[in-house]
Amino acid sequence: MTALPLHDALFDAYPDAVLLVDDSGRIVRANQAASTLLGYAHDELIGLAIEALVPDAARARHVADRQAFQRAPRSRPMGTQMDLAARRRDGSQVLVEIALSPLVADGQPHVLAAVRGIGDYPRVKQALRRARHAECIAQMGRLAVDSRDSEAVLRELPAAAAAALDAQAGVLHVQDADGRRVRSFGDASTPAHDAASIATARAERGPATQPGFASRIAQPIADRGRALGLLEVHTHAPRAFDADDARFLESLASLVATVLQRAASEDALRHAQRLEAVGQLTGGIAHDFNNLLTIVHGNLQVLEDWPSVSGDDGARELLTSAQRATRRGAELTAKLLAFSRRQRLQPRPLSLQRFLPPLADLLRRTLDARIRIELEVAADTPECLADMGQLEAALVNIAINARDAMPDGGTLAFDAARCAVAPQEVDADAWRRGGVALAVSDSGVGMSEAVLARAFEPFFTTKEAGRGTGLGLATVHGFAHQSGGAVLLSSAPGAGTTVTLYLPAAQEAASDAVDAMPSPSASSHDAAIPSGLHVLLVEDEPEVLRVVQAFLAGWGCRVVTCSHAQAALDALAGEERFDLLFSDVVLGPGLRGTELARRAREWQPDLALLLMSGYAADADAPAGVPLLRKPFTREQLGQALDGVLRQSGV
Repeated sequence: MTALPLHDALFDAYPDAVLLVDDSGRIVRANQAASTLLGYAHDELIGLAIEALVPDAARARHVADRQAFQRAPRSRPMGTQMDLAARRRDGSQVLVEIALSPLVADGQPHVLAAVRGIGDYPRVKQALRRARHAECIAQMGRLAVDSRDSEAVLRELPAAAAAALDAQAGVLHVQDADGRRVRSFGDASTPAHDAASIATARAERGPATQPGFASRIAQPIADRGRALGLLEVHTHAPRAFDADDARFLESLASLVATVLQRAASEDALRHAQRLEAVGQLTGGIAHDFNNLLTIVHGNLQVLEDWPSVSGDDGARELLTSAQRATRRGAELTAKLLAFSRRQRLQPRPLSLQRFLPPLADLLRRTLDARIRIELEVAADTPECLADMGQLEAALVNIAINARDAMPDGGTLAFDAARCAVAPQEVDADAWRRGGVALAVSDSGVGMSEAVLARAFEPFFTTKEAGRGTGLGLATVHGFAHQSGGAVLLSSAPGAGTTVTLYLPAAQEAASDAVDAMPSPSASSHDAAIPSGLHVLLVEDEPEVLRVVQAFLAGWGCRVVTCSHAQAALDALAGEERFDLLFSDVVLGPGLRGTELARRAREWQPDLALLLMSGYAADADAPAGVPLLRKPFTREQLGQALDGVLRQSGV
């Protein structure tokens, strides 16, 4: 240990902070650079315990390190890995590097500490900035994971981004799912944006164009090419944002996109679950209701042939009115089945270039003459795979809703184009070859958010009593999803409504499903049923069984009835031979009618088979076995029997 004379001029001229600390740990000398770095007046430093300059978290460790140094003093540097900080008088901290040297002054052991502030080093500044950026991203990520409220992230993120960039204002603009409205979070003094500016926004770093701000950095938010929003940070003083700042903002934008996508997915899942629950309920109701309609309409037809009724004009008028009501009930249940996706579709390759023009002409003749109908089909639009009748019904339902939303006239536009990217709700398997987006837009009054949220629910309507059942859009929803596609709805008050149907492109081999059942409202003549036809009739609903038995008996058929599948199997296994098996699909406990038909075909290949169902969507029916939808009239049953018997050669 060497004793050195102290030269005041040299001590004070040294550019780094220099402290002379005695054996008790108190400062006995300090230069002007130490006062400047640590924020103390020179007199305040003299006599101050050195631990006062150590952050609270490291103070106990520093006492132990100082005592160890006193036991084995040697010159050494500290903090070269940027892990030391000094506590300033105001409580703030500054990163430092320290060099310690033992010396003897005035005959006593001392420690000379040279302290260099490194917070202003470029590499340190950059490291600190990156650390702030990383901490901000981590903090927002934790909030996104922990919070059930996605908007909590949107509210907190703009201010956090501004703080991490040492800026004065941050704002987040988010576009709603329908693309019509933009919500802003953060500093209200920043400029507003509309959907058009969000859609065309680009990443920018440069001067701000609005009063009160000098510089701006902006990062668009997007998901799979679709604009979602814009994140901006503004400063009052001129500022050159660099690549690190841009990367930080880009990371935050990706986090926002993930949060928005998760929120949209959760909303879509809740909506789908709600509609699925309602669909299951309505499907069950429709099945039972169809049985009731079959009984009512069948008995009305039987009653119609009674001599006491056929000669009474008043009675016949009442019968006609009741039959008309049952047909309306059948149409209602058909819509319920469409919504619950329990209708039976006949999908075929369909060219919208050929399909839409005749439909548009029909609508021009039937809708309000003040409504202008526009049609545009892109030249590269592929054929879609859809049931033509159901697609036509869906578009007519949409058009009727549009007409009601434009009481003073307006524009109804059909726009079809290729859609390579499947919307989130679309069945991925059905979308292997892409699909078609068919948008129907009107210039009507639009919908509020509350109405938009419930638009696909069955029986929900904003129309006056008697002007609608509330099943129009519900059936469109069911048809689209059952077709392997989806339907999206966008609207805002005063801005019109757009309903977009997404349908899969036609596959190389189109579906060859055959639906032999006629429409409940279809008219047909009684077919020539061979007298003495031996029929095994299986139906678990006694009233339906009696009605169908009466129809068959009226044609001279010999009918054996069973109320469940096992009784029918026992009858088929007996010695009696049947010409036709006519069974309901749903038979209560035990085998379904579809399995009964399979076993009957194995035992008697030449047996004619016909099934009936209140669902009319039983895809597990044996190939080539026609399905008659309940409720059916006597004429429709006769037509179905005629087709089955001709096919079987009976």
